[in-house]
Order: sequence, then structure tokens, then C-alpha cells
Amino acid sequence: MNRLLTADYIVFAIYFVIVATYGYFIYQTKKAKTLNSKDFFLAEGSLTWWAIGASLIASNISAEHFIGMSGSGFALGLAISTYEWMAAATLIIVAIFFIPVYLKNKIYTMPQFLSQRYNDTVSTIMAIFWLLVYVFVNLTSIIYLGALAVSSISGISFEWCMVGLGIFSIIVTLGGMKVIGYTDVIQVLVLIMGGLVTTYLALNLVSERFGYGKDILKGLSVIHEKASSHFHMIFDKSHPYYKDLPGLSVLIGGMWINNLNYWGCNQYITQRALGADLKTARSGLLFAAFLKLLVPLIVVIPGITMFVMHQNGMFQKEMVDAAGVIKPDQAYPTLMNLLPPGLKGLAFAALTAAIVASLAGKANSISTIFSLDIYHKYFKKDATEKQLVTTGRLTVVVAMLLATIVAPALKSLDQAYQFIQEYVGFISPGVFAIFLLGFFWKRTTSAAALTSALLTIPLSAVLKFLPVWTNGAFPDYPFLDRMTIVFAILIALVIIISLLSSPGKEEHKALIVDKSMFKSSPGFIFGSVIIMGILTALYTIFW
Repeated sequence: MNRLLTADYIVFAIYFVIVATYGYFIYQTKKAKTLNSKDFFLAEGSLTWWAIGASLIASNISAEHFIGMSGSGFALGLAISTYEWMAAATLIIVAIFFIPVYLKNKIYTMPQFLSQRYNDTVSTIMAIFWLLVYVFVNLTSIIYLGALAVSSISGISFEWCMVGLGIFSIIVTLGGMKVIGYTDVIQVLVLIMGGLVTTYLALNLVSERFGYGKDILKGLSVIHEKASSHFHMIFDKSHPYYKDLPGLSVLIGGMWINNLNYWGCNQYITQRALGADLKTARSGLLFAAFLKLLVPLIVVIPGITMFVMHQNGMFQKEMVDAAGVIKPDQAYPTLMNLLPPGLKGLAFAALTAAIVASLAGKANSISTIFSLDIYHKYFKKDATEKQLVTTGRLTVVVAMLLATIVAPALKSLDQAYQFIQEYVGFISPGVFAIFLLGFFWKRTTSAAALTSALLTIPLSAVLKFLPVWTNGAFPDYPFLDRMTIVFAILIALVIIISLLSSPGKEEHKALIVDKSMFKSSPGFIFGSVIIMGILTALYTIFW
């Protein structure tokens, strides 16, 4: 039943009132400080470790996870969880090596890092590039996929879903990073609770289908037995989805570039930790890493259960389009529509929470980059704190309007999660090369960094389309392997250009980096060891 009942609306209304009231309370308690740009954009010094960790996950998880990753779970199985589990390991690395550099050098935005380490040309080019990508790719796709999912579950029109999500997100975002950070704690609780309810229902359905009554553990055993091929993390070359997840490359290749760029060089993510002290920031990242381990349980397992049920004669109409083609991304919406009244409202609130948190986080990052790195630097160098905050709020509204206008132009995607990952991968190698060498090799020059920024998309595009242009004469590499190849080429080019060029005055602006910055507390080390132990066990069991 593709609509919400009274009980569902009541549950959703309770969720909305709690988030709005709590957000307003947080805003009012620090209202005077919202005229300070660092407080508005970064919530400087006011986010606790648990708020940072929850906000990281709430902003990261969105419709592409609930809908897209669940669809990939249907199509290729548990292996898609590698994005989440490898992210847990990545967050530990970012906490140890990246965050100390940002905090020690008082970096508040990624373009500021590029300006401080290289020059304003590199910084401005990347700032404009990030703004375009964030508005017309990320924000637009979140609104589109989110509205599509919400519409398919609630029966509300796609257009009204877009408007509703946009307005809700703007309300949260206008309060600044502090409101986003603390309301994200509620968002994470809701999305985990709602996600677990959906997983519980899915496993119960499988258990009942095969005559075992309502027993989730038996349901888990059944899907492992009936879809054993869906419980392998590492694919060999004969696997039909090898190109999506090419064997060991998910452990030693492009997956690291993808994750390190996303979690360590991305304004949208790092912004949550940039206003905290090192201990708080590291604890927040470690908490986020623990939460990452749970994500496959609430998005991938439901996809696999739908695969098993579909293979055994259930949901034949729901999982195919008009042409009779199976649509994996219909797995999660189909499952949610089976929830009883009230619980469906909770799951609906969870999905909405994931979408709104991601939209708010992305919009805040857009406003931060535009206000601090474009407006303040080029349009009004003497802007007051109040003017910067006002500009940031206007930017939020404009960005959301633009994304809402563009969103309907997007077409429905098969396995949206994989599609998004592949095309974001066009950018990741070049950006990560600039940051990595900028951090740890003082000799890296601005000319070399600019070369990496300008070549990352052309090189990625050539490797993707050359097999088509040459009728298969050139190897058709999986996209994760293409990222590795492009990254290796760009690293080599940056090193060569840096060694051949004579550094100008601006090239001596190396960051403050010393070994003492990377020392970790015993508690952080203990938590990291636990996470790495869990990951080792998971990859060993499901290899």
C-alpha cells in the first residue's frame, strides 16, 4: 500500500516536532553567537564528540544508501558493504593523520587549505568546482532520489515531496552548524531505529515464507543459505558484478582513494570536526567509525532478503518496470510499504531524517565555501560577521532552490549508489593527490597542484570511454581500478612538475606538520583496535 495512514502521520509528526523544537532550543541558547561566522559555519568549540560522530553519519547517509545501497544489496549482495566497512577504517586514518593538520593550521574550509598551502588560483578554481558539484550533482541527486523514495512510499506527489524536503532542510540549515550537529543526533537515532525495524520485518518475512514462523535469526540463516553467492565480500573475475567491485581492489586500490578523499578532503564531511579541539574531533570520528559498522545491517541486509523473496516468487510485480526489467532500487520502497501502520511512519521518518540531514549538511558546506572563500575574498573583503552569516543563509536558500529546479531533469537510475560512486570517482584521484602531497611533501608546487586539478576529469573520462572509442582494443577497467590508475598518473605528474619547476615565494608556505601531532590517546588506540579487529573478522568470515 503506497500511502501513509493516520498512525504513520502521527509518528512522523512527533518526529518533526521533536527535531524542530530541539533545533529551536539549540538555536535560542546560542542565539547571540550566531552572528559569529565561525560559530555559524563550524559551531566552533560547541559540538561534543557524540554530536560530531552522529552528524557525520547523518550527513553521510541519505536516499542513495536506503534506496541505492539496498538495491545494490539486492543485485550483488553483502559486498557493497565494503563502502561502509572500509569507511570505518578510513575514519581512523583521517582522525590520526588529517584532522591534526587541519586543526594545527587553523583550516576551516578546503579552499582555505589550498590557498594556504598553494595559492589563490588553485583555491578559487577548486572552490568554484566544489560549489558546482555540490549544488548540481550532490544536492540535486539527494533531493531527486529522496523525493522519489518518499513519494513511492507515501503516495504524495513527487513535486510536493521535493518542496517539503527542501523547506524542512532549509529550516534546519538556517540555524547554523550547531543546530545541524545536535539535531543530527536525533536524526541518527531515528534512522537507525527505523532502519532496524525494516530489517526486522524483512527477516521475519523470510522466516515465515520458509515455514519457520517469525524468527529473525532463522530468517538470517535462510537468506545466507538461499543466497550464499550474496555473502562474498571479494569477487573474482568471473563474477557478473566484478566491474562494480573488482576483487582485491576494494582492499588495496581505488576504494582507499575514494574513501580518503571523501572523509578527509571533503568540506561536507570534515566541516563537523574543524571547529573542535583534537581530542573531541578524534573521538567523534571514532564514534562515526563504530556507527559505520552498523549501516549494512539496516540497508544491505533488507536488499538481500528482498532478493531471496523475489527469487522464490514474491513481489514479482513490485520489482519490475513496465518493460519487465528487474529494478533493484525498488527493493527498499517495496519492503517499507509492507510495514504495519505506525512502524511504517517510523521507517518513513528514518528515511526523511537521512535525506534532510544530508541536505542540511551539504547546504551548510555550500554556504561556507561561498561565504568565506568567494564572497569574503572577492566581493566584500571588509564584510562584517553579520553580513557573512546573512550571506550564508541566503546561499542556503538559493542553492536549495536551484537543486529543486534541476532535480526533476534527472532520470531514474538502476543501482543509483554505484552510479554516483563511479562519477564522483572522476574527481577523487586529482583532489586526493593535491591534498596528500600538500600535507606531507613540502616541495609540491602550485603549478603541479593545478595540473592535478585540471587533469583528473579528462584522464578519468578517457579511461572510461577509450574502450568504446577503440571498439574494445583498449582494456575496459573497473571504475575503482581506473581511479587507482588516474591517481598513480597524477601523483607521478605532480612529483615531476614539482621537481622541474622553481618554487616561487608562495611555494614556501608549507603547513605546520610535526610527528607529535599524530600521537593518539590510549582510549583512541583501544577503540581503533576494536574496529580493525571487527573488520578483520568480517572480511575473514565473508571473504
